[in-house]
Amino acid sequence: MNTALLKKYADFIIRVGVNVQPGQTLIINGVLETAPLTRLCVKAAFEAGARDVRVDWADEACSRIRMEMGSEEALCDVKPYVLRSYLDFAESEGGVCVLHLLADDPEVYAGLDAAKINRVGLARRTALKPWRVYTMNDKVQWCIAAMPSESWAKLIFPELPAQEAIEKLWAAIFDVCRVTGGDPVGEWRAHLDKLVDLKDKMNAYDFESVHFTSSNGTDLTIGLADGAVWESACSTDDRGTVFLPNIPTEEVFIAPHKDKVNGIVYGTKPYAYNGQLIKDFWVRFENGRVVEHGAAENAALLGELLDTDEGARGIGEVALVPASSPINRIGLLFYNTLFDENAACHIAFGASYPGTCVGGKEMTEEQLLAHGMNQSAIHEDVMVGAEDTCITGLTRDGRTVQIFEGGEWVL
Repeated sequence: MNTALLKKYADFIIRVGVNVQPGQTLIINGVLETAPLTRLCVKAAFEAGARDVRVDWADEACSRIRMEMGSEEALCDVKPYVLRSYLDFAESEGGVCVLHLLADDPEVYAGLDAAKINRVGLARRTALKPWRVYTMNDKVQWCIAAMPSESWAKLIFPELPAQEAIEKLWAAIFDVCRVTGGDPVGEWRAHLDKLVDLKDKMNAYDFESVHFTSSNGTDLTIGLADGAVWESACSTDDRGTVFLPNIPTEEVFIAPHKDKVNGIVYGTKPYAYNGQLIKDFWVRFENGRVVEHGAAENAALLGELLDTDEGARGIGEVALVPASSPINRIGLLFYNTLFDENAACHIAFGASYPGTCVGGKEMTEEQLLAHGMNQSAIHEDVMVGAEDTCITGLTRDGRTVQIFEGGEWVL
């Protein structure tokens, strides 16, 4: 690992990604494998003026043991202090921001009871719903970034010895996160300007729907929510602080209408869900809801995802990503949604982001539903973009506009 680049990466994550403000408390969630990056982020956060930094550690091996041997009743019993541990900071003077550092084994729960895992996850999401309101509505800054672990690196590079695999994955992460050149801040500013330009062009067309086709059989029409707006990489919290939720990011995205999605779509990359991989999946929609689905591997797990709650069979996001994105161009399957979703166009089963609707951050759940914004306890991105993806948009005044041809922007 290049220690100079690692420090630049950490500084970028803190100062641009989560954008820690003076007087704020930063909460870092990470697994033990993220310790080298976590320590640098803690230091960078204090240098940025953080009031305090709290680090919450997890260990994937222990998590697997608990999931396998623990009772479902105990695992679903999320005590009130877990929620308060976030809300107490969010409601205090100075406020809070959150950084999630990933080094996940995409198959940490492989072979375990998928239904149990899903119910445990739903119990935690339900218990933390008041906190999710903060993050889904951008009331606090939040950011997700990643570093290699041995299990993750070996999944991507199974032919290499462990240390070589880790070094190769580090090189890939530095590359796609625009750190390799040594000026991540400057490179990201230029990149974000391009995404904002694309977002503005999409909004100027005033589309009512977008239509996806590709040679793999995808033929999907996605109607857009009432008042929906296209967004790009950056978000802004209630105090006007700009932050970057995902590092890396290549997408321009919007909220579909929960009742206006029709057709069939095929997955183009495996999807890691609850520590297991869903491969070669497909789903068919009628009037916004999945009515048929299948997968070559872990089809039952896909069914568990879609049965999480009423809104899980709808989609809350459609995102446009060109096939020439750095993540796709590097030629790796990361088995990690943070990266793979930025290698291909994707849809998200579950909840819409309120910020993708005009005035949405101030709306109640009922008001969002009235605008066609899907509601669910989950938001799970799955990749559906192919090298030959074609996308057209239908404007509200009846014009058809070519948006993507051969997997690339043509606006």
